[in-house]
Amino acid sequence: MMKQTILATAIALASGLAIHTAAQAANDEPISPIKPPASINLGMVELGKKLYFDPRLSKSGIMSCNTCHNLSMGGTDNIPTSVGDKWQQGPINAPTVLNSSLNLAQFWDGRAADLKAQAGGPIANPGEMAFTHTLAINVLESIPAYVREFKLVFGKDKIDIDQVTLAIAEFEKTLVTPNSRFDQWLLGNKSALTKQEQEGYALFKDSGCVACHNGEAVGGNSFQKMGLVEPYKTTATAEGRAGVTGKDADRFNFKVPTLRNVEMTYPYFHDGAANTLTEAVDIMGRLQLGKKFTKDENAKIVAFLKTLTGDQPTFTLPILPPSADATPRPTPFK
Repeated sequence: MMKQTILATAIALASGLAIHTAAQAANDEPISPIKPPASINLGMVELGKKLYFDPRLSKSGIMSCNTCHNLSMGGTDNIPTSVGDKWQQGPINAPTVLNSSLNLAQFWDGRAADLKAQAGGPIANPGEMAFTHTLAINVLESIPAYVREFKLVFGKDKIDIDQVTLAIAEFEKTLVTPNSRFDQWLLGNKSALTKQEQEGYALFKDSGCVACHNGEAVGGNSFQKMGLVEPYKTTATAEGRAGVTGKDADRFNFKVPTLRNVEMTYPYFHDGAANTLTEAVDIMGRLQLGKKFTKDENAKIVAFLKTLTGDQPTFTLPILPPSADATPRPTPFK
């Protein structure tokens, strides 16, 4: 019995040491594994999920948050710039909503401090959902099931835009994508990556990509100039951070995009000009690092980037409460 106890203790200690060693190794890397969301209000999440998918928050009645940030397509729309109300062409590529809670700010230019501040913008933007906050609240207050759910979640008799954006933001906090093959590798499963993928990660680090693409989101935590070594040529009108700060020094400074799930979030860059990862890696190497990757090096980096695809959010599609007779009807053709 004594020998069994000693053996069990030794196994437990070895197991604990292995876990500690794997965790320490992960801590030594510039990229860290994604952690599950913490402190989530489940009632608010369920309400926010409905609002995220509800097209009645748009003037046309056909656009929702999911239109441009499609959760079946990596949290984006896979076109260069998004389509807005009356088929308006948007000025910028829709960034992925996946792992957006890890960003230092929202939008390419960082004009929204957090998810809550971001959530209200597209509803009232005439080039996006083209509604107003007042009209959106009027719609929600006319739907009895929404009135009951808002009261249950927030404990208030009146619905306001603050509650709407809080609920959408709470749902978006759950849209993280852990357990990528790269995260598994970081946590000690050395068979999770092929030799080519590991060599791609080594190139990614040694070339300096990790200076901007690091942390849990592999980006999203700084603003950087697009075209650091060579100018970036584009017909897009987006000014970047300068549009927020008014400083000329911030012109063409954009939030570094996350590389999580990057194989799903094409096309790339703020103007959606790069259609493939191969093209994006080539351009970023030349313009940001002053480095011309060989075809083999490029392929290795692309192979590594594809290991950053994690478990996609899965949930039951929300059934939206039906409009009442008094609910204002959309006007898609006016």
